Amino acid sequence: METIELEKIVYSLCIEDLQNVANEILGRELNADEVSILENKIGDYIDWYGAINNAILQNITLNK
Repeated sequence: METIELEKIVYSLCIEDLQNVANEILGRELNADEVSILENKIGDYIDWYGAINNAILQNITLNK
């Protein structure tokens, strides 16, 4: 069995992602202060457990 790098990031958002959504919602790009606010807060709004749970249930076969 191959070793898995436990610290590897499997999903991330970039500033471009934030700017794309801001353009759709606000009709403008975020400034540096606004980006900083989102960097510190966005994780509070993401249901990490639910996302991982759903991905497992929909894509991994349970071996019993």
